[in-house]
Amino acid sequence: MRFPFARRPAPAPVVEPQKLAVPKDRFTHSALGTNSIDEAAHFTKMMAKAFPRSVADLKPPEGLAMDADVTAAMDANIQQTKSFIGQNQGFLPPHVLEWYAQYGFIGWQICAVLAQHWLINKACSMPGKDAVRHGFERSVNDGIEVSTEVFDKLREADKHFKLKNNLIEHYKFARVFGLRHTLFLVDGIDYEAPFNPDGIKPGSYRGMTQIDPYWLAPLFDFKDASEPWGQNFYNPTWWMINGQKYHRSHFVISRNGNDLADLLKPSYFYGGIPTTQLIYDRVYSSDRTANEAPLLAMTKRLITLTTDTTKAMNNLEAFTTKLTQWLAFLNNFGCKVVGADEKVEQIDTSLAGLMETIVTQYELVAAIAEVPATKLMGTSPKGGIGDAGGYELETYREFLESIQEHELSPIVERHTVCVQRSLGIAKEINFEVQWNATSALTAKEQSEINVNKSTSDANYINAGVLLGEDVRKRLIGDRDSGYNGIEEQVDLPQPGDLEGEPEGGGDDEATNY
Repeated sequence: MRFPFARRPAPAPVVEPQKLAVPKDRFTHSALGTNSIDEAAHFTKMMAKAFPRSVADLKPPEGLAMDADVTAAMDANIQQTKSFIGQNQGFLPPHVLEWYAQYGFIGWQICAVLAQHWLINKACSMPGKDAVRHGFERSVNDGIEVSTEVFDKLREADKHFKLKNNLIEHYKFARVFGLRHTLFLVDGIDYEAPFNPDGIKPGSYRGMTQIDPYWLAPLFDFKDASEPWGQNFYNPTWWMINGQKYHRSHFVISRNGNDLADLLKPSYFYGGIPTTQLIYDRVYSSDRTANEAPLLAMTKRLITLTTDTTKAMNNLEAFTTKLTQWLAFLNNFGCKVVGADEKVEQIDTSLAGLMETIVTQYELVAAIAEVPATKLMGTSPKGGIGDAGGYELETYREFLESIQEHELSPIVERHTVCVQRSLGIAKEINFEVQWNATSALTAKEQSEINVNKSTSDANYINAGVLLGEDVRKRLIGDRDSGYNGIEEQVDLPQPGDLEGEPEGGGDDEATNY
């Protein structure tokens, strides 16, 4: 079977040999260099940067091989697209294309090295910590009665398997590498086949493990490699780990920034674009700019001495000795002594605007990291674009909610299913995950919320929508209600329970007290 897009061979790109100036400065894309090279060769070099890997480069571990028809089908699409780019390169100046081509995948090992930097590490880890900090609650909304003991068992399992730590680690390294795999360990399950919760036997769940992407190799079946209309096109069917095939459904996989275009997926080993790759250049510029501040503070004064240079050069040793002695007194408390034919001038470099320049560079880092600059840098607002106002904080909260829903909830849900089957909790119970608000409430704000909830409960009871026991269950399940530790059922006093009360309840005067 031939790949459908490869039925008509694409014409080879026609490139007229020309001379092209090569930019030397990494901080500009203007073609102002002095070196000239053949444009065709230069275009080939740019394509190598933009597409550093093809399907043929993605070799599984020794002894395992991807089907030849699969690799041929996948490579056909890549090669044809490259040809289209070659034919249409005139629409984009080559030196501009080269500027963007340099931002290709830098490799996971380099990402790990860059993530050691304090600011890159903070930018990668902070959103995950903020998204998880206030935790989540489980609920059941399908009418099935679930006792508090079941929820207690799930919470105990969360602590035992360090669920919160795994959530933070998962999202941090999804940003570091652009790709993160969390595998759920179950004894006796068939990892090569699609995930089946019925394969989880009592006591078989052993928690989660996370695998760095350089230990994994993608492997496809023919359908996922050759059908662009398929839902899992270019989504590896299996991932090889130390020679064993694991079906993708056994993982929760995060790709930073969602999926890439199909054309670039082989270059990124079917992951996303790492935050480290997006941010490293700007962090480098920020640190370089910040390091200039102390150097400028120490060298902002330039002293010039006007003298007869002819005499100085004729007796260089005496002039050097005199200049050394003169420099020894060169401070704000010393005395400068010069000859009658000499003139001293001091030129000061203005540092006005330097702080704004430095702050702006770090604000650009924060913008790439999608974290408010004041939070990322741990500083108070100083005005300008870094002033963390309501809009900026609200945008960050929306970002955290997106992390919770798309990246973290799938892990909690799969973990819950595994714990549920492993502990023998009825599989018919469908637990839903509800994340708590990402912003902390003050005691006064929480009290006002509880008052509003109690008013709503009273209205629902009076309208016959709820019963008293329904409200009691809500209070037990709400950890901020102040009553979440009370008993689920209470035996109310019955006639005769009170001391001195007759068994039958007595007359009206005796009971109306």
